[in-house]
Amino acid sequence: MHQVQTYSLFSDFDIHLFKAGKHFKLYEKLGAHLMTVNGVEGTYFAVWAPSAKEVNVIGDFNYWVDGECKLNVRWDSSGIWEGFIPHVTKGVRYKYKIYSHHNGVVTEKADPFAFFCERPPNTASVIWDLDHTWDDVDWMQKRKDINRLDRPFSVYEVHLSSWKKVVEENRSLTYKEMAQDLVQYVKELGFTHVEFMPIMEYPFDPSWGYQITGYFAPTSRFGCPQDFMMLVQEFHKEGIGVILDWVPSHFPDDAHGLANFDGTNLYEHPDYKKGYHPDWKSCIFNYERNEVRSFLISNAMFWLQHYHVDGLRVDAVASMLYLDYSREHGQWDPNKYGGNKYLEAASFLKEMNEAVYGSFEGVQTIAEESTAFSGVSKPTYLGGLGFGMKWMMGWMHDTLLYFKKECVYRKYHQNDITFSLTYVFSENFMLPLSHDEVVHGKKSIFGRMPGDEWQRFANIRAMYSYMFTHPGAKLLFMGGEFAQSSEWNFSKSLDWHLLKYDFHKGVKSLISDLNKLYKSKPALYEKQFSPEGFEWINLSDGNNSVLTYIRKGHDEKNDLIIVCNFTLMKRDVYRIGLPKRGKIREIFSSDYKKYGGSGVRNVKAIESDAIAWDGREHSCEIVLAPLSVMVFTY
Repeated sequence: MHQVQTYSLFSDFDIHLFKAGKHFKLYEKLGAHLMTVNGVEGTYFAVWAPSAKEVNVIGDFNYWVDGECKLNVRWDSSGIWEGFIPHVTKGVRYKYKIYSHHNGVVTEKADPFAFFCERPPNTASVIWDLDHTWDDVDWMQKRKDINRLDRPFSVYEVHLSSWKKVVEENRSLTYKEMAQDLVQYVKELGFTHVEFMPIMEYPFDPSWGYQITGYFAPTSRFGCPQDFMMLVQEFHKEGIGVILDWVPSHFPDDAHGLANFDGTNLYEHPDYKKGYHPDWKSCIFNYERNEVRSFLISNAMFWLQHYHVDGLRVDAVASMLYLDYSREHGQWDPNKYGGNKYLEAASFLKEMNEAVYGSFEGVQTIAEESTAFSGVSKPTYLGGLGFGMKWMMGWMHDTLLYFKKECVYRKYHQNDITFSLTYVFSENFMLPLSHDEVVHGKKSIFGRMPGDEWQRFANIRAMYSYMFTHPGAKLLFMGGEFAQSSEWNFSKSLDWHLLKYDFHKGVKSLISDLNKLYKSKPALYEKQFSPEGFEWINLSDGNNSVLTYIRKGHDEKNDLIIVCNFTLMKRDVYRIGLPKRGKIREIFSSDYKKYGGSGVRNVKAIESDAIAWDGREHSCEIVLAPLSVMVFTY
């Protein structure tokens, strides 16, 4: 018999903060916590279920029968049920069986604050601890300098389940195996950060992790919480930051999840127009309820504190900010000012960012936000949402559309490839070539490229080089680094066999060298979010589909001159304007033979001429390699 004993981790101040929406460490109070009470080991349980008339803990220890382990409701109208159950230990599976006051509804729910879950498709929570001896002190001390916005920020986006599989066993790698293979691979490629698509527990593989049921638990598909901690730690030991995708926008309506938790709309907004997402057939969090805000902000803080992650990429921000997102006339109600902005969601995002940046040094939050909403990456004290960065969806769309065109037609679309520079400094932008761009019939990045085989590889090399020399942080989805030819398939491994072929190996080598270039040249990162860091030389040579521009850092001697030739035409003589007199030399070209290019290059340093060109007093003649991006330095 497991008799529930009266016990509480909550102080009156905890309850006050919870009700006010200001408790940002709820994971220390709610959930299942291993402890010793009066000399007896066991587990303290606490769950928020204000519409419940009875809450039972059911699990392995009582044969999943309710009635034996009834939690006690607190007296303070917080809606929290709690109690200590002796002899319930680590590794035990459990759920909450909730009898609701609402129409006699009975639910069996996983613990919203569980640290570990059964491996899907099983749905129980598992009692676990977060004990781990971290070995990343050096990284954590240096992180505030490494993660600054004036430092290189180059991200490799990964779906853990499909990055690489053990073919003989038809399974994905474990966290421990990734701590060796994935860490070394990202280090070899030279990325500064890795970003994981959601690793929080999710029930359905085809959701890719974006339909979360266990917000405080890394998925058990690849190991236990400590195994994931080790993976993060190994990245840190190699000087690589870890970013997690985070989904505060919606959650699935699975029976064991957050939906209809205590027989009522507890976590989701009760108004269907605000509480249901028509695109994803999922529930939307109620940002107007203080306790839900506490839950979400606590979740953001949890991953930063207990898993040492270095940033959160917040998914689907646009869907949160607009009341009419994916809704027709009559399917949404305007805010109190008559507009379409969801004011409470915006205030939640501001509060989340203030809490994160106010509590952790050297972290970044990144918004996936696809609209022209103003000030996403501006500080909250200036009226912004307070994110560190925002995905530049417009750049992504225009660039992919441009490079999809045959070279001969590009002269009619010069404005498409230059348009991003008219607004690139309105936010702190990250240039994303993400998983969303290689699914649902869009083809892979390589699959979009026109022309014969040589041209397609030259195109993708030129596009990546343009990306790395364009202002902003960078993000590339796995497989793109070696020009995977097929669309991403979440159920399969990447097409690693392609690296047997020289052209694919060449693209991988290019990405590695682009990361080295980005990290070694201050002009590419010191002012990547400032208009002072970029200057056009000539954006108007549409007839030749050539762009020339300068990237600048704090010291003028580090300035780089970038020349992009987006046609197949090699030009033995092409004159470019220069910012000053002197000699320039070529330090990089996407056309080098080691990448699979033709090998056209400017071998010797080139002396400037006192010939006015491109509106400048000095200029020089260079050899223009075909379908390439070239980088010059003084």
